[in-house]
Amino acid sequence: MSDSPASPPPSASTPGTPGPHIDDELPADGGKTAFGKLTVLMVTAFIDMLGLLMILPLLPFYAEKLGAGGFVVGLLVSSFSVAQLLSAPLWGRFSDRYGRRPALMVGLGASAVAYVVFAYADSLWLLFLSRIVQGAGGGTVSVIQAYVADATRPEDRAKSLGWLSAATNAGVALGPVIGSWVQHWSPHTPGLVAAALCVVNMAFARKYLNEIRKPGGLAADGSKPVRRTSREAVLRVISHPSEPASRLILIYAIAIGAFQGTTAILALFLGWRFGVTADTIGYFFMYIGVLSVVVRALILGRLVDRVGEPRLSRIGVVFLAVGLTGVSLSHDYVTLALAVGMLPLGTAFTFPCVTAMLSRVVSSTERGLYMGVQQTYGGITRVAFPVILGAAYDSLGQPTPFLISAVLVLATLTMGRDLEKYAPRMVKPTA
Repeated sequence: MSDSPASPPPSASTPGTPGPHIDDELPADGGKTAFGKLTVLMVTAFIDMLGLLMILPLLPFYAEKLGAGGFVVGLLVSSFSVAQLLSAPLWGRFSDRYGRRPALMVGLGASAVAYVVFAYADSLWLLFLSRIVQGAGGGTVSVIQAYVADATRPEDRAKSLGWLSAATNAGVALGPVIGSWVQHWSPHTPGLVAAALCVVNMAFARKYLNEIRKPGGLAADGSKPVRRTSREAVLRVISHPSEPASRLILIYAIAIGAFQGTTAILALFLGWRFGVTADTIGYFFMYIGVLSVVVRALILGRLVDRVGEPRLSRIGVVFLAVGLTGVSLSHDYVTLALAVGMLPLGTAFTFPCVTAMLSRVVSSTERGLYMGVQQTYGGITRVAFPVILGAAYDSLGQPTPFLISAVLVLATLTMGRDLEKYAPRMVKPTA
């Protein structure tokens, strides 16, 4: 592949059609300012995830005290994901029209209210209410991703999104520890601390975040953009599956569903084959988490610069499929460690690159919307795949879910076969 930037492909013939587009809005204030905004977004995402993970591990114990069984606990966990996947396109469209900053502030405020409800919930319906409101507020994940795309140049987006996910993974690692610690003070404390973190986050975002693009702006050609509804955008992925935006969303959804679905039963599989228990399973997830943070923070950007997002995303898909297959075939700890280590490599190379490419093949006036649609399809597979693969584990054999997932992930290679046309490799200018 040539080191010179490829010529831009033509814009879509109809304004508002999702791709192909080459960025119609680039930051005008330079890389230094963009890095500052990215740092603020990373801190915002870290604090948000810290509060969420303070609460999540405690949820089953709170529900059990209120008389809930395993089925109700499962519904409580799923209610968050359902609310998130339904709200994500709405938040994205809201942010496209009125700005990323207002959408993020409202979402953080909703989460703060949900945490207070959680802190004082004395019935199951209040727990459900807190989870639904929290999930609806959590739909702003797509807003933060769109904010990153607005703030960074196309060639830096995959790396920037990798840093963002590294920050959220750090929140995932620290949140449960802090939640377990503060709950000894009072059963209300975790929820109140999480709510306080949201308020601090709102104040932080209000002071340091400003709009990168003008809300409700024009399309690249200066025309007024078509205002697609959230429903139209969601259905377009299915009705126009050959469009680059649709293919990228489907690649993301299938890959993240396969990863999350197999992660849900990984403990059962390791217990069956290797005798892993509740006392030792944490080491495996810590191993995955540390690798994920290191790869996304230190390695991803260099590889994007070297091979480009389309090719690296395909490499990530292969790594993820090889890792899933390797887990199913492993019979010793060395092979298992190598196979499990392929999973965070695969996800780190796939998800930031796919999201970065999606930000480039849609107009900036619909960037938030389509990132929300990506989260919706990803949410559907995160809900469905654990159930489907869990049934396969029970009825078809313990290694089967990993093999099924590997085949599905490999099949996405056909969807990404020609993405270089729509998201060409971009070389950073040299001094």
